[in-house]
Amino acid sequence: MSDEVAAGHVRVRLDLSYDGTEFSGWAKQAGGRRTVQGEIEDALGTVTRSRDVTYELTVAGRTDAGVHARGQVAHVDLPEELWEEHREKLLKRLAGRLAKDVRVWSVREAPAGFNARFSALWRRYVYRVGDRTGGVDPLLRNHVLWHDWELDVADMDAAARSLVGEHDFAAYAKKREGATTIREILDFGVRRRADGVVEIEVRADAFCHNQVRSMVGALLFVGDGHRGAEWPRKVLDAGVRDSAVHVVRPHGLALEEVGYPVDELLAARTRQARNRRSLPAAGS
Repeated sequence: MSDEVAAGHVRVRLDLSYDGTEFSGWAKQAGGRRTVQGEIEDALGTVTRSRDVTYELTVAGRTDAGVHARGQVAHVDLPEELWEEHREKLLKRLAGRLAKDVRVWSVREAPAGFNARFSALWRRYVYRVGDRTGGVDPLLRNHVLWHDWELDVADMDAAARSLVGEHDFAAYAKKREGATTIREILDFGVRRRADGVVEIEVRADAFCHNQVRSMVGALLFVGDGHRGAEWPRKVLDAGVRDSAVHVVRPHGLALEEVGYPVDELLAARTRQARNRRSLPAAGS
């Protein structure tokens, strides 16, 4: 796959947010299901009067059904003449066309070498949990999971930190044919907000399918006392799915931010990210 922008086209970066409650995930699907990608591509075609052509978006991180995003990034390649015609009013026109649960905050020409997915250095997610006896604030119900056991945040934080580093996360991932499960977690921690909501924050170069929600499930078992703080790392080292690790519901998860290198290093990062990874051999 070439990362070069086709002649006569401009690569455009979009920064966006969405409430995933009513979406069947990011990626377009058959059967007319409502998706974030589908909504934005339809709106883009309408406001640029290009309904007979679909300009496909490439996204930094494909989110599942029900997962939210505050700092999502995507790109689209548009014909130069279309971009020049619409660039000044495109953002406002998208705001008028899109449903209120998805917003595009910025539309601008991307620097050379930019790829929303492969140029990213890291993605930062936060999973939010409430453990109050009475349940979750009704105003937060679509964004905070209720866990009906009191959580020990210190034990959860210790367990989370034990997973930091580059590992094979097969034990926490839904295996996909031909895809590696090696990832590098850069930061992983747990804190309790002033209002009592527990935030589980993780930053990594990339994530496997269901990885974050599986790791959160393991941390909740630690937090409510069903397992010790050392257990999530033992699951990781075993390298196989543990039936005790549950994939938690999606609505507590939000993609908060995507990080990129300086413009001069974008192309190099894209090439690096396309390489299939493997862990060093033992003793090397």
